[in-house]
Amino acid sequence: MVTFAPMKFTLEHNDPHSSARAGSITTDHGVIETPIFMPVGTVGSVKAVPQQALKDDVKAEIILGNTYHLYLRPGMDVLEQAGGLHKFMNWDRPILTDSGGYQVYSLSGNRKIEESGVKFKSHIDGSTHVFSPERAIDIQRSIGADIIMAFDECTPYPCEFGYARESMEMTHRWLKRCITRMNETEDKYGHSQSLFPIVQGSTYNDLRKQSAEFIAEQGAEGNAIGGLSVGEPHEEMYAMADLVCGILPKDKPRYLMGVGTPANILENIALGVDMFDCVMPTRNARNGYLFTWDGIMNMKNRKWAEDFSPLDPNGTSIVDQMYSKAYVRHLFAANELLALYIASVHNLTFYLDLVKEARKKIQDGTFTAWKNKMVKQVAQRI
Repeated sequence: MVTFAPMKFTLEHNDPHSSARAGSITTDHGVIETPIFMPVGTVGSVKAVPQQALKDDVKAEIILGNTYHLYLRPGMDVLEQAGGLHKFMNWDRPILTDSGGYQVYSLSGNRKIEESGVKFKSHIDGSTHVFSPERAIDIQRSIGADIIMAFDECTPYPCEFGYARESMEMTHRWLKRCITRMNETEDKYGHSQSLFPIVQGSTYNDLRKQSAEFIAEQGAEGNAIGGLSVGEPHEEMYAMADLVCGILPKDKPRYLMGVGTPANILENIALGVDMFDCVMPTRNARNGYLFTWDGIMNMKNRKWAEDFSPLDPNGTSIVDQMYSKAYVRHLFAANELLALYIASVHNLTFYLDLVKEARKKIQDGTFTAWKNKMVKQVAQRI
């Protein structure tokens, strides 16, 4: 079997007053400095943002693709002919793929979960498909992701203890099958591919502890925490993340899936999380909401109609000084597509700036005091 350079995580700094840490993940497609935020490119595109802007303006170091959506379209035949998603979408930096487990969760009315896997109906044409742990690995191999997620079940919130336990135990059995499939198949397209298991257990301390211990025992190159962005109170999210980060290996990156607001990200960095993704910056951008260092702006508000100051005087995005608040408000009022691009580039740049600034504060030992100030500031409406 051909082997490539395995993914490597280097822990560089620890904050003296919290569990926050700064490190770097080395992949065959480049180095990712942590903590990191990963823009979501569900179908091989970060909505409204061209790849060149992602690289040059947003300065994204890694993006996400989604197994469920890419499997349905364009399909594996097209992606394999293209030489994988990197070449298909002209992106030469790392890609992480979600296994499709979250989509299975969100398709609760159109799927059936069994030990063998999940049977579901396409949201596009109603056709029936089956994902097993083995199939999820095969599809992600074909997509060509640098980081592949194990197939899991994401439980809803609230969730009864008995169901959460049974689901977690099945997720663990599925993980063993994912590991076996990874070991018996080869990396594709000339770069290494790494598997991240996912901790589940809803918001039950004993289940989360059991799951984190099981995942830690597998010795994977990185680990993820799932099922914590499904409607639970933020305090419960933080409690579970804190518990799990205390168990997962310190020498491996920790990825909290689907989180979240700027304040969520800062609080979870303080708990020891290294990697984040969320559709929030782009989805909110398309609805006119901009995240800034001073708080959240609704660009559809009348108050901005005659404000000709820069979109964000403190922002580093290319669009922040180029356009005024009044102009961007006008674009949204007129339903102009340019509004979606401007807002999306701004929000993604802010999220990347946020984690980069957190990294600097961790390095110089001032993260905790800065974080405590910023979680209030970034959440206020302006």
